Amino acid sequence: MHIEIAVPAADELGECPVWLHATQQLLRVDIHAPAIVLRDAGSERRRTVAAPVGFALPAASGGIVTGVGRELVSLDDLDAAPRLIAAVEPGRTANRFNDAVCDPRGRLWAGTMSTTRVPGTAALYRLEPGGMPEVALPGVTISNGLDFNLDATRLYYVDSPAQRIDAIDFDVDRGRLGARRPFARIEPEDGLPDGLCVDADGGVWLALFGGGALRRYTPGGVLEDHIELPVTNPTCPAFGGPDLSTLYVTSARYRLAAPEPLAGSLLRLRPGVSGRPTHAFG
Repeated sequence: MHIEIAVPAADELGECPVWLHATQQLLRVDIHAPAIVLRDAGSERRRTVAAPVGFALPAASGGIVTGVGRELVSLDDLDAAPRLIAAVEPGRTANRFNDAVCDPRGRLWAGTMSTTRVPGTAALYRLEPGGMPEVALPGVTISNGLDFNLDATRLYYVDSPAQRIDAIDFDVDRGRLGARRPFARIEPEDGLPDGLCVDADGGVWLALFGGGALRRYTPGGVLEDHIELPVTNPTCPAFGGPDLSTLYVTSARYRLAAPEPLAGSLLRLRPGVSGRPTHAFG
């Protein structure tokens, strides 16, 4: 598998890449910079924010919804003044928002994490357009990768210290989670399960932080592909490009035992399958 360096050593902790099909741009965050990054074919722009930024996703209005610290914030565009939607977890100063996704009805599903790894002190939140965040899944430690299957009847979800991907039944009309069960287990020596995405064939792509690899699981949870990467700490995959056939992977310089020349790079590859359009908030 040929792997290209789209942007060399750009991020301290790159995360949450999202393809904006209407503008043919890639949106991502550099959590510790902290910055929201918008990239097109020839350049990229960085918007510094006030606290570690876990995610940035498109809004149906044309703007951005983002998680900054423990706050959900909206921006009309990358240069606009931020507007507070809501704050969560008052008093839990070691927590912050991490990864997020929108469902086909435009709801936001955003998780928090304990930066000190205190078990069970974080959560997965659901935000209806025009509403306030509600706890959808309590007792989380490091909420991480999440995405829906092809017919949005299942949420694939990672709480990283559990060393697995879970499959959670989902009612897309009501926006409610149901039964939860293990989907795929990851041995600790293989790395920490981090970000994930689902391709157009229903396969689940997972980044292994500390494991230097991507994995693809079938919809039945069978490991089908394992791709070694030129970085130790890949963080999250996302499909992009005009035909959604390019897989982008963010990575981190964070938590390396020794310097790596490509750590923090934005990678890209063409795995032979395509992705799906991104759902916007609202």
